[in-house]
Amino acid sequence: MSTNHIYKRNLSWRHLKALHQLYTEGFTRSKIKDNAYIRHLFSKKKLIKHKSGNTNILEAQPNFKSFYEKNFKENYEIYIKLFSDYQIDSDARRNYLEEDLLTLLFIANNKHNLKQQLSTVRTFSATVFDGKGSKYLENNLSLKKAVCKILSIDDFPENDPKNLLWRFVIDCTNPILIVLCENLAFLKIPKKAKEKNVELWYVGGNNVKIVDDIDKSKLCLPIYYSCDWDYHGLSIYSSIKEKMKKKGATIKLLLPPSNSQMLPVDSPNHNSQWNSSKSLSGLKPSDFTSKEIELINKLIQKNQWIEEESNDLMEVLSFNNV
Repeated sequence: MSTNHIYKRNLSWRHLKALHQLYTEGFTRSKIKDNAYIRHLFSKKKLIKHKSGNTNILEAQPNFKSFYEKNFKENYEIYIKLFSDYQIDSDARRNYLEEDLLTLLFIANNKHNLKQQLSTVRTFSATVFDGKGSKYLENNLSLKKAVCKILSIDDFPENDPKNLLWRFVIDCTNPILIVLCENLAFLKIPKKAKEKNVELWYVGGNNVKIVDDIDKSKLCLPIYYSCDWDYHGLSIYSSIKEKMKKKGATIKLLLPPSNSQMLPVDSPNHNSQWNSSKSLSGLKPSDFTSKEIELINKLIQKNQWIEEESNDLMEVLSFNNV
């Protein structure tokens, strides 16, 4: 399942528990039709319906079980194990978003790395809960408490360390290529990548200085770059490309599939703007192929961008013949 699929369904832990009850017991009394995705399962997919004569009870239909097993069961069991392992409150009142649960799993899998240079809560929130802003954890105290339990800390420090450089790697047994990601989203659901022997890296978004410290021996595999197709994402690619060149390594940019959704640059929580007064918005043409330049110019003309996580990484690799 792609990261974007999970993000788009916008489910909370309350919704997930109710869907699990529909799977295990065949019904639920939970009020979950406040969610558009669940209303879609109800009205379009016909997987859920009201109990005859009682609109307060929802019942699973015959095809719901197989649908749940394909789309929810594995992740639900992983979330339950996370709650158990770290003694995190998991009653339905804890209104964690599913995308936050993915981030908690990521934190658990990278807790040693994160604790080595523990940042302030605002830096941590802005970096690890990407797209949610620096005050997200401060405004979600139950989520902050869960993070502290996973990291085995009482609270975050008041000051950031002097050299805050995180590099996250999703290892696989026999990697055949590396995808360096601008954002953390793909690293939060790495199963498909690992199955395909694709190693995922994150080197800190715009803070790419850590690339200077990566040993050359780790750069022998083919390396590709996945990013938001906006000015910031593509300028970061240029910076990394130059650093790789100095190390005798090459990196190739992944083109988004031709059917990718183009978003307006003034989308919520998006802060990258094109500069239409400069050729290619000031980007270096020599860093890009003719196809890449064509797409960049199209995005500039329409004042749009393409979000990295809106695509499935395996589909992106296939589109690029990787």
